[in-house]
Amino acid sequence: DSERIVQRSWKMAGDELGIPHMGEVIYHTLGMNRTGRNEYFRKYIREDFPFEEFGRLTRDNFWKIVDKEGLPLKKGVKELLAYGKAQGYKMAVATSSSREYAMGNLIRAGIDSHFDSVVCGDMVKKAKPDPEIYQKACESLNIEPEKAMALEDAPKGIIAAKRAGMYAVFVPDILEDMEKFPVLPDRKEESLLTAAVWLSR
Repeated sequence: DSERIVQRSWKMAGDELGIPHMGEVIYHTLGMNRTGRNEYFRKYIREDFPFEEFGRLTRDNFWKIVDKEGLPLKKGVKELLAYGKAQGYKMAVATSSSREYAMGNLIRAGIDSHFDSVVCGDMVKKAKPDPEIYQKACESLNIEPEKAMALEDAPKGIIAAKRAGMYAVFVPDILEDMEKFPVLPDRKEESLLTAAVWLSR
């Protein structure tokens, strides 16, 4: 459950650089990779946005928070992964984050061994909402997208999953309102725990 920590680290970095409200900007960039975020910053915040300095500060602040408070797991993640493992499901991570960051979080949380594959933002040419990352994830599991399900917490991810041909389930995180979603998911679950219960039925 890293998004809230990322949001705090963005706010802290923005405050240090004299760029207010950066914690709120995250709502507009969910699901984007680094390139997409930088383009958004340049277009909507300022042309000379200090990408490298902002990135360094956010990383430093993120790990300071995690070292002090730990990295919490989302409600139901252990139950969902245990159920998937018991049923023999093939499971992958498809994240816009870099591989270094994603693997660090999965290992730190102790859940990396549950996944058969991890496909990250720096392993694809096109970011969500392009379906490439989900197509690669399905390919890595040797399964057709039409027989796969995506659990997503952002509009761009829902679009990417649907474009890939997958069944898309929305599990809210810091973004909860679906009213402004350009493409609606096939289903909404309140948490990974309720998703695990639904799957078990």
